[in-house]
Amino acid sequence: MTSADDKTLMVAMNIAKYRKLKKLSQTKLGIMLGISREYIAKIETGLRHPSLGLLFKIAEVLNIEPKDLFEK
Repeated sequence: MTSADDKTLMVAMNIAKYRKLKKLSQTKLGIMLGISREYIAKIETGLRHPSLGLLFKIAEVLNIEPKDLFEK
């Protein structure tokens, strides 16, 4: 069984992975989401935990299913 920290890191890594696949900078993704580049960086390093609503918005902007953020 994975811990909550492992799941948080997995989501963080998936956000970064899909952002890079879409060739988006942290700045551009932040603009699209209405949040700062710094906040995106903290999410991607696991220092901040986005709300469920923000996770859905990230998935929408990245044109992926929300479940994709939680898969290994």
